[in-house]
Amino acid sequence: MFFNINLLSLMLGFFFANILSTIPAQTGDWNIISGAIIITGNEVLSKFIYKKLKNKPELKSITIFYLINNIKIGIIYGLFVDAFKLGS
Repeated sequence: MFFNINLLSLMLGFFFANILSTIPAQTGDWNIISGAIIITGNEVLSKFIYKKLKNKPELKSITIFYLINNIKIGIIYGLFVDAFKLGS
């Protein structure tokens, strides 16, 4: 059951990355800015989550943190795939 949910959250992050990187980039000027905003948001969210997990180690068993982490991984993966598509 958890494998399916983790895989779904990875694909959801990949889908979010495609949406967030292509909609502002319609003019061709916002590619770098939208990528920087997505990565900054991702890092701020990571800092918040891992600070909370450091202070309260009993929260590590909650699966919502794993799902959020998988969505973040999917977003980063989606941005890498888009960068390779643009580079070829």
